[in-house]
Amino acid sequence: MTLESDGPREDPPVARIRRLLTDGLGEPEIAAIRELLDAAFWDDEDERFTEDDWLHSIGGLHVVLDLAGEIVAHASVVERELRVAGQPLRTGYVEAVATAPAYQRRGYGTQVMRAIAEEIRAEYELGALGTGEIAFYERLGWRVWQGPTSVRTADGQRRTLDEDGGIMVLLTPTTPAIELDAPISCEWRPGDVW
Repeated sequence: MTLESDGPREDPPVARIRRLLTDGLGEPEIAAIRELLDAAFWDDEDERFTEDDWLHSIGGLHVVLDLAGEIVAHASVVERELRVAGQPLRTGYVEAVATAPAYQRRGYGTQVMRAIAEEIRAEYELGALGTGEIAFYERLGWRVWQGPTSVRTADGQRRTLDEDGGIMVLLTPTTPAIELDAPISCEWRPGDVW
């Protein structure tokens, strides 16, 4: 018995991961990333991607995943100084993690975050991010910060109670001995401080 075919099957597009500094992004790539971020966060008024969120995500390294030239997943890492029990740590802070809605649940976000983790482990004393998606990051080796969170302002340090339990860290080969239940603080910035 011979099976008839509708013709040659088309192979799915190959995923390509690229690492680009913000200065290396062209206008079409910036527009595509912004469109992706807007689409990924459009449905939750409290989580919409704002101009402050974009400003937080630039100035470092962007990891993008392309399929046939279309950017379908993105994350960036920028340098921040977090302090653990008062000790300053050069931190790779992850921002703007998203996968286009039509491509979610296919492992593209995981691929992007693995590339980000490689960069953090190679370049920083600590990785950190703020999230409500704890399980996603835990399976990639991130750990929930158990201690109190704060922001450092011109008027002194201020607790960020709403961030407690939502900050995650990635230990690196150069992370000094730290306790995950110690106080942790970030510098102030417009928009979401964490």
